[in-house]
Amino acid sequence: LYSVFSPEEARRITRKLEFHYTPKHGSWLNMAECEFAVLAGQCLNRRIANLETLRKEIAAWQGPRNLRQTKIHWQFGTDLARVKLKRLYPPLKSSETPVDLETSEPVKTSVSAH
Repeated sequence: LYSVFSPEEARRITRKLEFHYTPKHGSWLNMAECEFAVLAGQCLNRRIANLETLRKEIAAWQGPRNLRQTKIHWQFGTDLARVKLKRLYPPLKSSETPVDLETSEPVKTSVSAH
């Protein structure tokens, strides 16, 4: 703001801002983003003339969706996330089973006795 406005005006605008910090990974925010993406694709993919019509359209879309109790289908669970997002998870104990990236199934390993 300070590069565009005078210092006084930038300060005035800055005081109106309120910052909200949210987690970046594995949060409720991801679910909200998914739901808004579906809403945008199925309901808001055209011009809507006014706010009243927008509210009616969203209510008409939302009612049946809530009755169906639509859920998010996550692409992988914690085990696969530990493999794909290795940097976000602490290392597991060596006794825990590794997961196949393609199938999300546990990998069977044989341990040889020495």
